[in-house]
Amino acid sequence: MFSLRKRSVLPGFNLTMGFTLFYMSLFVFIPLTGIFIKTASLSGEQFWGTVTSPRVLASYRITFGASFLAALVNLFFGLLVAWVLVRYPFPGKKLVDALVDLPFALPTAVAGIALTAIYSTNGWVGGLLEPLGIKVAYTPLGIFVALTFIGLPFVVRTVQPVLEDLETELEEAAASLGANRWQTFRRVILPPLYPALLTGFALGFARSLGEYGSVVFISGNMPMKTEITSLLIITKLEQYDYAGATALAVVMLVISFVMLFTINLLQGWGSRHRQPA
Repeated sequence: MFSLRKRSVLPGFNLTMGFTLFYMSLFVFIPLTGIFIKTASLSGEQFWGTVTSPRVLASYRITFGASFLAALVNLFFGLLVAWVLVRYPFPGKKLVDALVDLPFALPTAVAGIALTAIYSTNGWVGGLLEPLGIKVAYTPLGIFVALTFIGLPFVVRTVQPVLEDLETELEEAAASLGANRWQTFRRVILPPLYPALLTGFALGFARSLGEYGSVVFISGNMPMKTEITSLLIITKLEQYDYAGATALAVVMLVISFVMLFTINLLQGWGSRHRQPA
């Protein structure tokens, strides 16, 4: 007997894998390898001295601190925005849903200029906050605002599909059994959202670590105060310190890879968690 083999729309595994490896090597592996090769020109002591200098450590604190806080705030407000978009009909819902994706499409430099204009002392919002003693532009708070702006869509778009798949009958059953709103949210709604929330948090955090355009305008770029690591890398390149720039790039690259690897693990966990028994 002859077994009929299902014809695939795409070419076979060998050809597609070959194209995949060629594409990844050309645009990903080879450029990243070049960074490590350039960094290898530094001795271990020079490398460690470069990535742990006081100015660099200050940029780490600003970058990681603001990125973590922004991702944490977006974790709450992203869930809230996704909940409103999924559960409530209201006029202009499509417009609000489209505006959520605006940080994805908007050039980061444009976002930085707009935020600086709004939150500066003579801006719409900054002018209202200045009498209260709150200064946003050219402070670490401004960096936090910019990173919150660019990170919100990651949480919303990660949580929104999971909320849409949740069965409202489970909430009604919990209410009929005597559960109040908080108990229903904590025991019925929140557990399936954990993987999506963690993934959205990790995506927003990882995106914030590499942000440059929207931060460079509103931060003021003051060394030891509001200078992020990405800007410090650019500064070293402008000073022709290519080895020092690539050393910092390697540190950020390793951290970003760990974050992305964590995201993949969380996504795998989330898919298994949502899989019906």
